[in-house]
Amino acid sequence: MTIRGGWTVRVRLTALYGGLFLLAGAVLLGVTYLLLAASLEKQQVKPGIVYAEGVALPDDPPDAAKKDKAAVEKANIERKMEFAKQVQRDLNRQTLQSLVQWGSLALGGLAVAGVWMGWLAAGRTLRPIARITETARRVADRSLHERIALGGPRDELRELADTFDDMLERLDRAFDGQRRFVANASHELRTPLAINRTLLEVAMGQPDASPQLRQLGTTLLEVNARHERLIDGLLTMARSEQAVVDRVPVDLAEVAGNVLDQTRAPGVDVRHELLPAPTSGDPVLLERLAQNLVDNAVRYNATGGWVHVACTREGTSTRLSVINTGPVVRAYEVPGLFEPFRRLADRVGSARGTGLGLSIVRSVARAHGGEVYATPRDGGGLVVQVTLPAN
Repeated sequence: MTIRGGWTVRVRLTALYGGLFLLAGAVLLGVTYLLLAASLEKQQVKPGIVYAEGVALPDDPPDAAKKDKAAVEKANIERKMEFAKQVQRDLNRQTLQSLVQWGSLALGGLAVAGVWMGWLAAGRTLRPIARITETARRVADRSLHERIALGGPRDELRELADTFDDMLERLDRAFDGQRRFVANASHELRTPLAINRTLLEVAMGQPDASPQLRQLGTTLLEVNARHERLIDGLLTMARSEQAVVDRVPVDLAEVAGNVLDQTRAPGVDVRHELLPAPTSGDPVLLERLAQNLVDNAVRYNATGGWVHVACTREGTSTRLSVINTGPVVRAYEVPGLFEPFRRLADRVGSARGTGLGLSIVRSVARAHGGEVYATPRDGGGLVVQVTLPAN
């Protein structure tokens, strides 16, 4: 688990465990030093103790022969005792120094072992959290059917995983209900629209139909067609709101070429540069993606303008680019174009648009593991690029 701008949680836990090992070792070494020093301090040199031969003692004073023999012996004993005490103090000091030196080396080894053991312990502790993170990443790709299903004892991490699973279950039911509602509502609305279109066409086809009736019928047919496109777009969005599972190889350049062959753009010069761009996914959804991009570029263009469509493969990804001339688009207005039923002020009056074109493009791209980007073109128009994983 990586924390941006700082240490990872595992490194922090390792530093904590290693620091605790080091602190415990230092405290143990200090206590041992104090106890040993106190024990050595209590030891005293007693008269009659035998010292090793060859130990040099200070010479007797020159006037020792003039003193009483008992006094000389007492003085010798006192001098030997003082010398022995000095030897013992030196021995104690060397013992404590040796304890500090070897104890410091042992403490360093303990710190290294503590860091290593802390690294292993932190990894084992964070393993369930890493599993939760991986599941959350898959869920971010609209795979709401994923579950953590963490085993082991019912501890804090198990409780966290179970809570996350419950949340995923509720989200999955909510999104499924939303998709079913949109699909069912769109499907049910198709029938009356089809009936309306049939009645209008029959009424307009009557020999005695007046010019006013024909004009009204033409207007109503255009409104009816717009509603049909809106419902079709809602169905496409409901279908593309989850990751595509059944993928087949698709050449994005071939899909774009088929769309261009069916495009009618009077007054607009449509250019293309289609290089092989293999990917995988749902051919119908990918064709709708390309069609929406091309239709959007043609619809919101200027007389005498142009549209350039390009496909290419770049490393591990394929790219579909659609560039068009047209009205000036400001940078802060671009994000709103990808929201459902959101259009620029000068596009609201369009009778052909539904406000779902670029929303469907984004939904289809994300369902295929890709992304879509748009930037204003200098002089007016848009530059829209769709990036998908290469096959």
